[in-house]
Formats: sequence, structure tokens, C-alpha cells
Amino acid sequence: MAKRKRIAIITGATSGFGKIFTELADQQFKNVDEFWIIGRDASKLIDLSNKISHRTRLIPYDLTKMYSLKKIAGFIKEEKPLIKILVNSAGFGVTGHVEDQHVQMLTDMIDLNCRALTYMCRIALPYMSSNSRIINFASVAAFMPQPSFAVYAATKAYVMSFTRALNCELNSRKIYALAVCPGPANTNFFGTAENKGGIRAGSYKDLFMVEPKPVVKKAIHDSIMKKEVSVYSVPMKGLHVVTKIVPRKFIFRFLK
Repeated sequence: MAKRKRIAIITGATSGFGKIFTELADQQFKNVDEFWIIGRDASKLIDLSNKISHRTRLIPYDLTKMYSLKKIAGFIKEEKPLIKILVNSAGFGVTGHVEDQHVQMLTDMIDLNCRALTYMCRIALPYMSSNSRIINFASVAAFMPQPSFAVYAATKAYVMSFTRALNCELNSRKIYALAVCPGPANTNFFGTAENKGGIRAGSYKDLFMVEPKPVVKKAIHDSIMKKEVSVYSVPMKGLHVVTKIVPRKFIFRFLK
């Protein structure tokens, strides 16, 4: 009987945390045979593929579209690989009040940040085995509602809650799910969010901005250690505690 191919699937691989995760995982996970990297920009996927040593399958699809998700499900069903790592990094946010944002942009945000992530987890699970990993990128925005970032924060709260519950459900199969909750990081996230939304994010983000590579390194370490939530940096860990004990009305005064 032919040995099943061991793969890692990474969404949002063309930029930000997804790209960095692909590069770091290429160095660390030598027991994986092939990376399936997913992103909308085919040329960036090609560039990334040329930079890593693993064999790659390029999937230039838009995960806000259901037909893209169904195509990926078809690939998995056809090849029946052993999925050792699933990284859901694809996502975006837009600043601004809900009433000022285009409805399609809001629903696309929900579709990508929540629906696509959930769909990818569901179609991967039958092909995962003991010691497989799911790494879902949430955000410190998941810790509390955020005016002028309302839909994004709500989607990330979903990701965090879903991932923690999924981790519990999968415990008997020894499959481990991790919610990564980065704070402000030096990716193009805020540039895109502010450009589309027209409102600058709070100045606090500049005070706590970090480089993305250490965030991803910690996420990989925390996944190996079978943790369910990964929060990088002391200030963001402090924020997590503060949001649990300080009434929201006081936090909202600071955010406005």
C-alpha cells in the first residue's frame, strides 16, 4: 500500500503571517512532504514557492468564494493526503463605523475570517491523525468589542472561541488546535485596513508594534507545546488580563 503524502496547508500564504509561517515551517517541519499554499495572487505564490525547499502545490484561490472552498475540498478528497498542519492565516480587517462601510466588504470579511476558516477546518479533519495541528490566526481584537473595528473584532472573537472549543473536541484524537492572538504587527494589515476604511486605527497600535517573525515563532512553539492560545509580548498578555477585569465602558472611553 502506497504511503500517504504528508502535507501542510497554509491559507493567506502570499503575505503577512501566512508568508512568514510558510518560510519558518519550511525550515522546521522536515517530516512534511508537501506544502499546499493558498492565496489570491498566483505570482506571489510562485515567488514564495521558489524560496522554500519543500515541494509545493500552488492554489491561487479567493477563499471568500464558496466555489474556491469546494475546489480545495475536491483536491483533498481526490488525493486523500495526511494533513499534519493546517494554518488558517487568511483574513482582513477594515477600520470605520459599520454604517460607513460597504455591505459587501463587511460580508466578505465575515466570509473570509469565519466561514472560510471553519470550512477549511471541517474538510481537513477527516484527513488528520494523531499529533496533527490546526493553527488559526485570531487577534488581540478577539479579547473585547472594538468600536470602529466592530466586525473585524467580532470575527476574531469567533475564531478564538471556535478554536478553543475545537481543541477540546479533538483532545481524544490527539489533534491540537491553537488560536494565535497577535497584537499590532509590522505587516501591511493596518495599511490596508485604514486605506479601505478611511479611518486611522488608534495611536496605541504604534506603541505596541512588533515584528511578525517572533509572533510566528512563538505560535509554532506554543503549538508544539499543545497550548490552545498564543499571545506574544508582555503588553498584549497584560491587555488580555485587563479586558477580563476592567468594565467595557471604561475600555471604550480609551478606544474612542
